[in-house]
Amino acid sequence: MTDAPFVDLSPRLRVLGTAHVSTASVEAVREQIKSYQPEIVAVELCASRHQALTSDRRLDKEGLLKVVKEGKAPLVLLQSLLAAEQRKMGLDEGQQPGAELLVAVQEAEDAELEVALIDRDIQTTLRRAWKKMKFREKFRILWSLLGEDEEDDEGPEVAELLENQDLLSSLMEELRTFSPGAGTVLIDERDAFLAGKLSSLQSSDKKILAVVGAGHLKGIESHIKKDTAPKDDELKQLELLPVRGRFSKSIPWLIPLFVMSLMVYFIANGEGVNLLEMFTVWTAANAVFAALGCALARGHPLAILTAAAASPITSLNPTLAAGWFAGYVQLKLREPTAEDLQQFLKLESLGSFWTNKAGRVLLVTSLSNLGSMAGAWFAAAGLLGSLGL
Repeated sequence: MTDAPFVDLSPRLRVLGTAHVSTASVEAVREQIKSYQPEIVAVELCASRHQALTSDRRLDKEGLLKVVKEGKAPLVLLQSLLAAEQRKMGLDEGQQPGAELLVAVQEAEDAELEVALIDRDIQTTLRRAWKKMKFREKFRILWSLLGEDEEDDEGPEVAELLENQDLLSSLMEELRTFSPGAGTVLIDERDAFLAGKLSSLQSSDKKILAVVGAGHLKGIESHIKKDTAPKDDELKQLELLPVRGRFSKSIPWLIPLFVMSLMVYFIANGEGVNLLEMFTVWTAANAVFAALGCALARGHPLAILTAAAASPITSLNPTLAAGWFAGYVQLKLREPTAEDLQQFLKLESLGSFWTNKAGRVLLVTSLSNLGSMAGAWFAAAGLLGSLGL
């Protein structure tokens, strides 16, 4: 029997804690299925991650293009950066992320056991985490990712984390200290969600083996033992995407309305010189900042020109984004190879995102959008200055 931690929460429910890139965890899953003989194998996967693992699919060209078109580049980057941070902590033993979950699914299917997916959709989790984080938390995370890696201390070994739950708990609490908002979603909400899903499975009166990340063991155990696991209605609430308020929804339209109002004002007053000045300030600020963002992502020269040309127009239409066009051009001119796409979610450092062609497409999209937004606000401030305000 391996040393992977597990806890029996009832005579018919065992929860096995794993590390998602650990060879020992892969073996632990096989041994537990064989020795415990469950009727249901519950895994910490959502439908999209299950499909990606079981079809051996990480990212393809069509998927990358869809990410760019749907404006999901920042979320995919965040997901990839979190995975890279996990590997930098020393939690990589040569296994692909989620290897033990894939083995759990395969072993269950081979034994004709029921497979239950008990995790919340990854996109929902990331969106809720981003929404919960305060501005200073977002800034600290971005700053830490852009900073140099500390080489003084080596990360803990996988075996040490699995054996020492206090060490694992301290790492989880460190995340909460660093970003309380993200900690609430990534730790507390997911503990509750996983516990709620397992509680609902228990009503079937079948023997269940749950395979989850070891960091969730204590939270799940606490919810089930104290009978605080969310019920069906509460689970549905945890699956809701964050809803933007009216003011938040109106922000992207404020600058276009401001610019159009100024245009109407200058035309009505016959001030052609001011109208020309306004056009120049708006175009220059948007083009320069969007191009700068694309250049920071090391985009292709034509992608940089595309970002510069698109930004003055897309900033007036919140349903469009300069980064979408720049990212599309980057994708077409520097098309990622099959190996780039395969390796994208295995990147180990921030620098790798610039050298990997798939990562660079996402960086071009995200940083061009960020530059375009900054340019619009800078232009608006310049226009206010031209009015003497």
